[in-house]
Amino acid sequence: MSEDIDWDPVRELASRVEAGEALVLTPAVRELLLRTARQVGIPESDAQAAVQDGATATALLREARGRIREGSIRLNITEMRARDLVRAGDKAGARNLLEELLAVEVVLLYREQLELALEDLD
Repeated sequence: MSEDIDWDPVRELASRVEAGEALVLTPAVRELLLRTARQVGIPESDAQAAVQDGATATALLREARGRIREGSIRLNITEMRARDLVRAGDKAGARNLLEELLAVEVVLLYREQLELALEDLD
């Protein structure tokens, strides 16, 4: 991945918004939202439109944070199950699990991790 990933600022911002703080669309916040949207597979046009308004930017923030969290959980569970299958001698089953998740995963970092896990099976 060409961009460095640091989702801590997104998580912190989302936590503050969830606690009732209004999202203030400073240039830095807009850039954070746009960069994160790219990283989690949200189309550029959708992200650009969303950062024009506080309500839609808040929805974008929540969607990005959800993709990060849910994708991480799916990835961890799938990798754990794949390791169990490999230990049981079922590399084909492990490959199938990883490929199924890769077919639907939109978060670029998680896609890369799945591709690496598939390479490790070879």
